[in-house]
Amino acid sequence: MDHENTTTGEPESAARAGLIGRRTFLAGSLGLGALALAGCASLGPGMSMAEAERVYGPLPDERFPVPAVNVSKINPKYLRRTVRYDRQEVAGTIVVDPRNYYVYRIEGDGYATRYGANVGRAGFLWSGDAYIGRKAEWPVWTPPREMIQRQPEVAKYAGGMAPGLGNPLGARTLYLYQNGAYTLYTIYSTIQPETIGKGVSSGCVGLLTQDMMDLYAKTPVDTKVVVLKA
Repeated sequence: MDHENTTTGEPESAARAGLIGRRTFLAGSLGLGALALAGCASLGPGMSMAEAERVYGPLPDERFPVPAVNVSKINPKYLRRTVRYDRQEVAGTIVVDPRNYYVYRIEGDGYATRYGANVGRAGFLWSGDAYIGRKAEWPVWTPPREMIQRQPEVAKYAGGMAPGLGNPLGARTLYLYQNGAYTLYTIYSTIQPETIGKGVSSGCVGLLTQDMMDLYAKTPVDTKVVVLKA
């Protein structure tokens, strides 16, 4: 299949440091309207602004300190919440809904934890069953051959890009496998809230780092993953 490991955005500070500009991997406009900034402001059902700022706050103790999410850049419907979800899957199963830009973790008893996501752009969407074949914290990113052919500027990373905030895979990555083989698709973490609710990647699925760390901690190797049709 012609696809890449992932495509996300890069903070300006990383770009200035000479790291690969993740905008190379993005497509389309990412502008979103701002939200109310008052600490008591409501973001709709499930989370207040004050709670969002806590849940999506900075992670200073990480190997590479992760900045707080600018929640004014994300539609509040994509913030993490527990929802009714009656799909018949074993608790712990991950369900990706690319049409609606959500990832669900089945909790059982008709409930799921729902996360906002970015997904594959047009021409790179896929569907089917997979499983988590391995997990990694602050992984090395290596662009696949197909990506290097399309974007020669990433050839310098053919031997792997070191971990860090400028690495497209981010702080945590879940690698999707089928029949014992790595699909080249991942669920990865991003520090770019403006990508959530967008089709920006080459088939991989991105969650805000704070959400990805929550999902990662709850997800063992061999967890089933279901990717729905877009």
